[in-house]
Amino acid sequence: MNTLSALYKSSLGLLTDLYQLTMAYGYWKTGCHDREAAFHLFFREHPFGGGFTVAAGLATVAEYLEGLRFDRDDLAYLASLRGNDDGPLFEPAFFDYLAQMRLECDVHGIPEGTIVFPHEPLLRVTAPLLQAQLLETALLCIVNFQTLVATKAARVALAARGQPVLEFGLRRAQGIDGALAASRAAYLGGCAATSNLLAGRLFGIPVRGTHAHSWVMCFDDELESFRAYARAMPNNCVFLVDTYNTLDGVRHAIEVGREMRRQGHEMIGVRLDSGDLAWLSIEARRLLDDAGFPEAVILASNDLDERIIASLKDQGATIGVWGVGTRLVTADGQPALGGVYKLAALRDRQGQWQYKVKLSEQAIKVSNPGILQVRRYCHRGEAVGDVIFDERFPIQGDCTIVDPLDMTHRKTIPAGTSATDLLVPVFHRGQLVCPLPSLEESRGRVREQLEMFYAGVKRLVNPHRYPVGLELGLHERKTQLILNTRGFPS
Repeated sequence: MNTLSALYKSSLGLLTDLYQLTMAYGYWKTGCHDREAAFHLFFREHPFGGGFTVAAGLATVAEYLEGLRFDRDDLAYLASLRGNDDGPLFEPAFFDYLAQMRLECDVHGIPEGTIVFPHEPLLRVTAPLLQAQLLETALLCIVNFQTLVATKAARVALAARGQPVLEFGLRRAQGIDGALAASRAAYLGGCAATSNLLAGRLFGIPVRGTHAHSWVMCFDDELESFRAYARAMPNNCVFLVDTYNTLDGVRHAIEVGREMRRQGHEMIGVRLDSGDLAWLSIEARRLLDDAGFPEAVILASNDLDERIIASLKDQGATIGVWGVGTRLVTADGQPALGGVYKLAALRDRQGQWQYKVKLSEQAIKVSNPGILQVRRYCHRGEAVGDVIFDERFPIQGDCTIVDPLDMTHRKTIPAGTSATDLLVPVFHRGQLVCPLPSLEESRGRVREQLEMFYAGVKRLVNPHRYPVGLELGLHERKTQLILNTRGFPS
């Protein structure tokens, strides 16, 4: 099912910034629009001060590419745009070109659920220059947000130490699109279910939910509200117990739980949504156990995130399920991933690749030239280093990794070390070339990938820095290109 088509009946051709169209028009006017170009999508720093990032959004990218076109309404809107002389911004022949355009791009992507690191290309797009340029904004929009939320979810799941995390963020999400993308990414990153029914239908995510405080307040007292809910939903009873007095609420839940048991039903548990969650959970657990409900789960919510969950764990909280909403779907602590999309190579009229580098006063913003691939080395099942290299210059023998921000920081990986290339073909000449993994498979990949890394990489605070860098030859070619560009020829 193409979820983008289900949500948007019209074209997404205009899901881009104006400057992408003005550049595309300029390429077309100057006749360089069909020159083959290579762009890479990557990020420069881990979000949340962490030591790892979870790649996400590739399946949505594939849906976007499969449906990309400019329809009649798109072109009519573009024709209405005016320049500062009040003349048309684009000439009519350009609209004919866009109307007939069909994607010819090759796309390589790192599979969703893969653990990734700064400067590694998550996507490599090789296409006619005009087309590759037009893809930039939408690809960044899709990949940046889903990767950000998937990473947040993975951190929350690690803090929960194997206990279920439920994503409850729909009401606080950044709009409808943000809510759906966040629910998908959160499930991929490690959440067990969502409260978002539309996400459940579109993506096949398990859905969970019980009742709110308003349910309790609609009855004369809390006990009667719980009884009424048990009559209405005997197979879905997690009672929200903090509307008036939390521990009295637990006692009322126990009383109704006993009544349910006599009728052949079982209370699932109670939910805490305010107060001292550590102390209240310990007291609630004691009450439930003493009353003969050792299997009743204690679910907690209330602006939780990975750091609060880790703290509650350290305090001995007896919470068994975690409801995480606002701080997950809004990626609290990191408003954006900051991924970028940079030109790395362009063929000249003779068909030869010309490598391109974007310079900056900040070393972290200098781009990497070439047709790049990422290779992950493993020893006895543990990841020991990632190298970014140019596919046109295959690695021979030992591999020396050079930190792109500190050339003196290097690591050599012996020849013969087990290795996997992370970028895999997704589109060839505009056609999807292989079925993408299901969301469930990508979610499983996160767990498998995290097990490959040293525990320090996954620390929430001051994580260990995993070795990632440029292959020595690429580093040297990049350095020479920078010198040439700055007027210091070899």
